Amino acid sequence: MAYWLCRFLFFKRSKSFSLILAVTFCFFIECLQLIQTPFFIYIRSHSLLRLLFGQGFLWSDLLAYMFGASIAYLCDKACFTARSYKEHE
Repeated sequence: MAYWLCRFLFFKRSKSFSLILAVTFCFFIECLQLIQTPFFIYIRSHSLLRLLFGQGFLWSDLLAYMFGASIAYLCDKACFTARSYKEHE
């Protein structure tokens, strides 16, 4: 989902830019979960903000972010490159 949001916001940039930006954003949010200041504890007490900032750090989440963004990138590259190629014939 983060990859597709980056593609939507930065549609004139390359697909690899969107991939790197999406993974960096997800890693940043995941690393924010290591911070336990009163401000972040307060934010995480609200259900909607807890969905955005998460509750706890997991190494497996970092792998899932990389895997998901890579799959979205490969789908984007395969589908839209093939369609663009057919339009130019």
